Amino acid sequence: MRRTLALYTGFFAQSLKARMAYKADFFGEIVASVLATAAGIVFVLMLFHRVPDLLGWQRAEVFLIYGLSLIPFGLFNVISVNLYEFADRYIIEGRFDRLLLRPMPTLAQLLMEKSRLTAIGEVIVGIVVAAWASVDLGLAWGVADFAWTAVLVVSGAVIYTAVFTILSCLSFFFEDRIGVGAPVWNLIMFGRFPVPIFGPWIGAVLSWVVPFAFVSFYPATHFLDKTGYRTLCYLTPVVAIGIAVVALAFWRIGVRSYRSTGS
Repeated sequence: MRRTLALYTGFFAQSLKARMAYKADFFGEIVASVLATAAGIVFVLMLFHRVPDLLGWQRAEVFLIYGLSLIPFGLFNVISVNLYEFADRYIIEGRFDRLLLRPMPTLAQLLMEKSRLTAIGEVIVGIVVAAWASVDLGLAWGVADFAWTAVLVVSGAVIYTAVFTILSCLSFFFEDRIGVGAPVWNLIMFGRFPVPIFGPWIGAVLSWVVPFAFVSFYPATHFLDKTGYRTLCYLTPVVAIGIAVVALAFWRIGVRSYRSTGS
């Protein structure tokens, strides 16, 4: 584990050096990331301009959930570039062979080979929105609240990474340049809102099939005066560990089934 972390730090440092060679371009992309993320915030503001609440969920409560979801999402986006391109770049083009030749875990290599550091803009927006919503709700954060937020952020990033790792594993068996991640990607937005507003079926999918509700909604209820969510709220780390174990199992099965392109 120490060796893998040291290698990841080296990959990250080299990626940062390469990006900082063009500082204006790097910071320009961060600004673009912030503006693109802010567009979603504007949509929610316009929504609450039309309605006073969403089935009993007030504006500040929704923004707290939304903001807390952006922080793990931004961290996930830093390391997830190759998951999006896995089917095309690594399976169809045969680049996965290169990962097999190196003496370190293939999944770690996949996540480390390329970073999108400009996704830190999403983290910045998430922190600002969550802080603004906390002030609006009159929340007084203590040490336990900050500790829980750290758990939330790490668990959320793990959940996102695990879900899209599982989807990437399907490319070992069904070769398709686009992959199956795009439809599931759209579900991320649903997880940024209170799950009860979508009805029981979508809520069940977001909770137990593609558990994006555990990225922000359930853990955010720690800060909100809402009944009926306490058990699910504190199951977040358990769900993250569970889906990570499933993702690693899928990955091992996929690697054993991998057939090189032969080129």
